[in-house]
Amino acid sequence: MSIDRWLLQQHILGQIPPTLRFYTWSQPTISLGYHQRHYPEHWRSLVWHNRSIDLVKRPTGGRGVLHQGDLTYALIGSGFVGKRVEVYQQICQFLIDGWRSLGGELGYGTAGTGYIHNPNCFGTATSADLVCADGYKLIGSAQLIKSGAILQHGSMRLNPDLELFEKVFGESIELPPNLVSQLTIPQIIDALTKAAESHFQIKFEMQPLSDREWSQINGDSIAI
Repeated sequence: MSIDRWLLQQHILGQIPPTLRFYTWSQPTISLGYHQRHYPEHWRSLVWHNRSIDLVKRPTGGRGVLHQGDLTYALIGSGFVGKRVEVYQQICQFLIDGWRSLGGELGYGTAGTGYIHNPNCFGTATSADLVCADGYKLIGSAQLIKSGAILQHGSMRLNPDLELFEKVFGESIELPPNLVSQLTIPQIIDALTKAAESHFQIKFEMQPLSDREWSQINGDSIAI
């Protein structure tokens, strides 16, 4: 997620155009919201398959997210207007369109402010989150707005390990709808990229990070 924060800063400086990024996680990791100070103490000593579960801090708000069996997206851009909820909806429309093209219908959650007391981001679904027709929360998103630019990133819960989820959060979850678990990550990325290009009227170009850029990113990382 240091890459996401770095991309936002580069966009603010006018060094890069609007950017869309997708990534997965090399091992199970819990990301904490930037302002999340309270979380279960046992998160600091979690072990899964003889490996410690990393604990990292996001540059955006929200609650704890277990990154395992998920796909993370990040969109960096500027020029969005309106209240925060309206901006969420402007950006999330490409997610709704993309998943519709894959055969899935998503809608917004309805949870109120009480979600802040739940350390688990996926334990509630707010108006910034997207749920399937059966109520399964598929995508949780968070934002950072800085100098007129915005970073919105989120996790798509595709194939969660039910045992690990219960170990982390002390509660069980339902399996995702069949459509979600049957799709491949390349299929999802392709559909969402096309939907974003159509929605934002932009053409994305694949661009790897250079060694110099990696050096800048690694020097700006956050550890907790």
